[in-house]
Amino acid sequence: MEIDPFIFRLSIFILSIFVGYYVVWSVTPSLHTPLMSVTNAISSVIIVGAIIAALAGASETTFETSNIFGFLAITLAAVNIFGGFLVTQRMLQMYKKKKK
Repeated sequence: MEIDPFIFRLSIFILSIFVGYYVVWSVTPSLHTPLMSVTNAISSVIIVGAIIAALAGASETTFETSNIFGFLAITLAAVNIFGGFLVTQRMLQMYKKKKK
């Protein structure tokens, strides 16, 4: 009996959602800023893969599925990176002493 590759990948995706949820919600607030930095680094790796996917395919067609999903991944990862930098800056501002 062989497992369908789609079902196998879908089950890994669903398990990763649960693991990610429990990992993120168990982080203490003092570790939030370093975690955001690591998340930004992971998103930058995603952008490299998305650029490869967006440029993949035959040159005859302009829009293939890989091109569209690659562009979507670039856009979402860029929003994640810039939003993460904004959140990190705001969290670091909370730790600075206020001048009187």
